[in-house]
Amino acid sequence: MTETAVAHGVRARRGPIGILMTVPAFVLVVALLGVPIGQAVYYSMTNWDGLTTTWIGPSTYLREFSNPAFWRVLQNNALLLLAVPVAMILSLAIAYVLNLKIPGWRLFRTLIFMPTAISWVVIGMVAARVFAQQGDLNGLLRALGLGFLQTDMLAGERTALLAVAIVFVWSMVGTNMIIFLAGFATMDGSLIEAARIDGASGWVIFRSIIIPQMRRFLQFSFMITAISAFTALFSLIYVMTGGGPGYGTTTLEFFVYQTAFSQTNFGLGALLGIILFVIMALIGLMQHFVLKDSD
Repeated sequence: MTETAVAHGVRARRGPIGILMTVPAFVLVVALLGVPIGQAVYYSMTNWDGLTTTWIGPSTYLREFSNPAFWRVLQNNALLLLAVPVAMILSLAIAYVLNLKIPGWRLFRTLIFMPTAISWVVIGMVAARVFAQQGDLNGLLRALGLGFLQTDMLAGERTALLAVAIVFVWSMVGTNMIIFLAGFATMDGSLIEAARIDGASGWVIFRSIIIPQMRRFLQFSFMITAISAFTALFSLIYVMTGGGPGYGTTTLEFFVYQTAFSQTNFGLGALLGIILFVIMALIGLMQHFVLKDSD
């Protein structure tokens, strides 16, 4: 028997064995993910108050898409996405400076990373105190003689969302900084040294050498930060603003909670959850194709 025939026989036996070994994992995924998702899809097309269920059909989606409050909530999420590049650029700048091993860089790294270990609830309580009418921010402005600039940021819809965005950026800086520091640690320093010897400026080095080598870390940071903007701010908003004023700081995940548990409309809550799931799936697919194209 030739080696080719033997190899062909081994591959032929591996196929069925491989399929058989993946069956337990497949069954587990279906049981823990597929069934709940299927139930959510079903309940999203019903009028369900937690006790009784009345089938309505796909028209529930059309009805919700015509709801102005729904689009206002999505608009809030879209505006929060504008904070993503701010969080990334700020983190990249900090990581770049720390990577130069400035005096005290270890202490600064620790202090900047510390907020990632703090609960969103604690962050929200502190932020509410900082941005309130009689809060620390306005107190600082009065102390500096800039009392005419003071405002109750949590009382206005747009200013409250801005306050949430500021806190979100602050809370993400530590995580993104560590990601970028890991990227700098894997970078080929010889290219930077060669560019310096050739007389390249710091900006040219940063743009033409550092950024291309950091591409995958930038992509990963973007995905982590964007996903957090959609799915990680519930506790912060609940404590800091309660979703108000009006729908000023209500995100889609918070809207799911309000609809399902505050209004006891679990069918509509399931529908909003499905929409959130689809959005996150699209972001995941975008991540997959972007990373694939960069290989």
